[in-house]
Amino acid sequence: MSTSLSGRTAIVTGAGRGLGRAEALELARLGANVVVNDFGAPGRDGSGGASAAPADQTVAEIVAEGGRAVAHYGDVADLDAARALVDLAVDTYGQLDILVNNAGILRDRMVFSMTEEEWDSVVHVHLKGHFATTRFAAAHWRERSKAAGGPVYGRIVNTSSEAFVAGSAGQPNYAAAKGGIVGLTMSCASALARYGVTSNVICPRARTRMTDDVFVGSMGAPEQGLDPLAPEHVSPLVGYLASPAAERVNGQLFVVHGGMVAILGQPPVLAKFDTAKDQFTPAELDDLLSPFYQGRTPGDGYANLAVLGLRHGS
Repeated sequence: MSTSLSGRTAIVTGAGRGLGRAEALELARLGANVVVNDFGAPGRDGSGGASAAPADQTVAEIVAEGGRAVAHYGDVADLDAARALVDLAVDTYGQLDILVNNAGILRDRMVFSMTEEEWDSVVHVHLKGHFATTRFAAAHWRERSKAAGGPVYGRIVNTSSEAFVAGSAGQPNYAAAKGGIVGLTMSCASALARYGVTSNVICPRARTRMTDDVFVGSMGAPEQGLDPLAPEHVSPLVGYLASPAAERVNGQLFVVHGGMVAILGQPPVLAKFDTAKDQFTPAELDDLLSPFYQGRTPGDGYANLAVLGLRHGS
């Protein structure tokens, strides 16, 4: 199948810098028209002149390479702005085909020190931001499918994190929001497949302005060669998932970084216990569960810490 996106239209949120910028450029190289979203309108520089917004800078890069792009400056977690974002894609290019949700922020803190604002802001941008854009993109595809009398072309690529998979200790807000995004993605994969829409989620590891304080020490940028944590290692997977070649890929979770793509599977059922009576008592559960956990490594639970050790070539 083809990976060409010629004639398709994509939205990429948080695309002014970092991972979103790399994804927008990749989709444009594959032929897509790109609506580049990043919060913040053009302003003034220190000399009193006009300064371009990050979204405008990405648009300029796409246009310089011969592509087509337009900027959007709204907060994707605001439903009116999310509706306007989808409308901009449809009004400018005729329809929407691809939605890449990437916008996010970090407010890292241990759970016992986290403020309400730190919790709310991260959940707002990540989880509500993914919902808001998806809500209007899904409505667009549903209406098109009804008019066409059958499936149409739709692709959703959402952005979760290894912080959810492994249970990052210092990121309870971020891990919770990213876990919610996985649940949202799986729900959409089930609900929208009938309309021709696929929904998948990636857990990227990339060095961006948001993660400068995360990847330090032994994970610092190399002095020579391509950085294993460069966003350009992630964007090809987004391009593939957005393409016709990925028509059978739906409801999948990928970990991607540094020349490696890993597919995570269904959480296994480790054990099942039945009561010998009409219902369990705490004493009966003690008799059944305590021996099971006696033979397991402490802390070996639902979180998958092994994913943090995945590397290219290993």
